[in-house]
Amino acid sequence: MRIATGKVVKGKLELDGDSLEEGATVTVLVPEPDETFELTLDEEATLEESLREAAQGQFVDAEALLREDRNSNRGSMSDKGCLDK
Repeated sequence: MRIATGKVVKGKLELDGDSLEEGATVTVLVPEPDETFELTLDEEATLEESLREAAQGQFVDAEALLREDRNSNRGSMSDKGCLDK
C-alpha cells in the first residue's frame, strides 16, 4: 500500500505525482472544511509501515481486542465489587 494525495478538479480526483494503476481500489479521506490532515515525513513512513503490516496479516482484530478489553475490565471491576454477579 502507499499514500497518494491530490485534489478534486471538475468532479474528478487528480493525484499529485505518480498515477495509480487502472482499476486500482482506493480509499479517500476527505477533511471537513475546518480541519486539515497533514503528516510529517516520519508520520507518513510510520503509517505506510503499518499499512504494509496490516496487508501481511500482522494486526489485531478489532472484535478480539474489544472482547479482550471487556474481559480484562470485567475482572478488575469485579475484584473491586463494581459488577453484579
